[in-house]
Amino acid sequence: MNKKQYNEIVELYADSLYRFMLKSCNQEELSKDIVQDAFEKLWLKHEAIEFISAKSYLFTSAYHRMIDYYRKNKRMENEEKIPLQEHLSTNEYNDLNEILNKAINLLPEQQRSVLLLRDYEGYAYEEIAEITGLSLSQVKVYIYRARVFLKNKIGSIEALI
Repeated sequence: MNKKQYNEIVELYADSLYRFMLKSCNQEELSKDIVQDAFEKLWLKHEAIEFISAKSYLFTSAYHRMIDYYRKNKRMENEEKIPLQEHLSTNEYNDLNEILNKAINLLPEQQRSVLLLRDYEGYAYEEIAEITGLSLSQVKVYIYRARVFLKNKIGSIEALI
């Protein structure tokens, strides 16, 4: 890949990679750092990586960097989990996007990541398996479990409106 192709990749994928990281980490600065690290790794290996596989490389690199960060800091175990049902019962609370985001943040990290890759970023199951290093069947199971969790946590849309 040459410099022009690298710049094109930055233009094409920087925003979607940042959105994915922000949804996964829920921390702006960490998301920016991870995205920057992913693009730095891509540049360092730009001669070995083809233009066509750069998107997959970026998302894989960012995903693994996020996993490493959480393992190192063990933040997943220490996160405060607020029961979502308390918020759903108030009449004043009506922002569906915020409700969905809170529910997504309650998901285990791997389920949240694969769900975001599938439903927010539009990746195919095979691509998600390649990015995360999980088997295809495990990706499908995680997505299914995440959707069931969200359905049970949020309930029906009619109940929220």
